[in-house]
Amino acid sequence: MRPDLRSCLLAAALLCAAALAGAAGFTLTSPTIKPGATLADAQVFNGFGCSGGNVSPELKWSGAPAGTKSFAVTVYDPDAPTGSGWWHWVVYNLPADSTGLPEGAGAVDGKGLPPGALQGRTDFGAHAFGGACPPQGDKPHRYVFTVYALKTDKLDVPADATAALIGFMIHANKLGSATFTAKYGR
Repeated sequence: MRPDLRSCLLAAALLCAAALAGAAGFTLTSPTIKPGATLADAQVFNGFGCSGGNVSPELKWSGAPAGTKSFAVTVYDPDAPTGSGWWHWVVYNLPADSTGLPEGAGAVDGKGLPPGALQGRTDFGAHAFGGACPPQGDKPHRYVFTVYALKTDKLDVPADATAALIGFMIHANKLGSATFTAKYGR
């Protein structure tokens, strides 16, 4: 192998390793929900046959990749019997200095969100957190909580954008992500 090609490949490998190391330190936690645990009644939807508190949990994150200009948070159920899963919460345009969201930030009024942050329309049809509510007798569903570090300070999407469109824009601007999964069945 030519020495200049070897040097170029080595430099590329080092850059990749540095990028992966930076993303490896990005974490998402919740004092409300432990990874792999069953969601509490507070995080269960109130409707569709469920009778929970419908309160978004407290979330905390740290170690975002360098260059992060904003964050987005999603809660997704890949086990919903829809053929495409179920979006329970979509929050975007969270400022780069954000380190979490307080419990209840997903209320319809959005008062618990930082200035400029927006909630996308969930599969319940609301611009708010929608708790777990799998079909009665179905196996416990997984609820994937994810924070995304983005390379843009604002996602430019229409106010009535679907969660899928917002998700597309999140992934197009993603620098890194951190996630944990909880479950719930009834």
